[in-house]
Amino acid sequence: NHELGKFSDEELIPEEESVILLTSENYIKRTLVSDYRRQNRGGKGKRGMTTKEEDVIDQVVQASSHDYLLFFTNMGRIFRLKAYEVPAARLSAKGVAAVNLLQLQPEEKITAIIKHEKNANEDGYLFMATKKGTVKKTPVKDYANVRTNGLIAIKLDEGDELRWIKRTTGENDVIISTSAGQAIRFNEKDTRPMGRSARGVRGVRLRPNDSVVGMDIVTGDDQTLLVVSEKGFGKRTKVSNFPSHKRGGVGIKAAVVTTKTGPIISVQTIDPEITEALLVSQNGQTIRLGLSDIKLLGRTTQGVTIMRLSDGDAVSSIGLMADRPQDEGN
Repeated sequence: NHELGKFSDEELIPEEESVILLTSENYIKRTLVSDYRRQNRGGKGKRGMTTKEEDVIDQVVQASSHDYLLFFTNMGRIFRLKAYEVPAARLSAKGVAAVNLLQLQPEEKITAIIKHEKNANEDGYLFMATKKGTVKKTPVKDYANVRTNGLIAIKLDEGDELRWIKRTTGENDVIISTSAGQAIRFNEKDTRPMGRSARGVRGVRLRPNDSVVGMDIVTGDDQTLLVVSEKGFGKRTKVSNFPSHKRGGVGIKAAVVTTKTGPIISVQTIDPEITEALLVSQNGQTIRLGLSDIKLLGRTTQGVTIMRLSDGDAVSSIGLMADRPQDEGN
């Protein structure tokens, strides 16, 4: 019966909001948004993933099961899958090794996942940054037909890693932040578009022993910058506190780093519709909290405790979520 042949596998897969989780050991899984319960600031949270001691959740991406996901690796390569191709698992399950999902080379790891909605237009750019402060901008359409065996997204210098990728319009400002609490804001027009195999240009000038911990896009002055340190300190700072400079400078203070706070591990811009953060520690504690509970403070402050950690534990990742009306009553 040929009628049956008219259904693609895809049509049999429900469209559902899911959360894609990636661990630092490069295990990946897809869970449902409703698996997370909300807690108040400063709580301990519940365990989010049964992991080996040294394995921590590294990235949290909210996507519909039918969205494309672009996977970027530390070696500067890119892969593409549909979200539903990431095996679904319970919150407490380990997930599947990325190397079983994508054709990764030895030592190659996924460092960024970009959601690419299935009906999205192909305008705009992907803006990327490396650990050592190199940036690069490439048209999104250059990635339209990524093969399963990966494509080069950026050529890297020895010892550098590709870590952050964001979509831009061509008009956006970019903020790059470092572990020592410096941040630089510049307009992306400062960075001309380049082909996939190019090396990129200097985005931020790093002092010795400093490295980039965040690269984000500014879409408006109603955004805030969420700054989180290793020892559970956090704050929000108005994006308007960061004037635009030329790319390639050392930037200005985004936070005060002390032995009490530990180095900054994550800086992300927050849109007004983002209402919650999911924090995950190295030992696998997770806490979901309302962003309005995180104090709005100036640039030259260290923040307040937003996650209480057991001795020897440290914050490892922060995922952001928008409130969805259908959460009610599920």
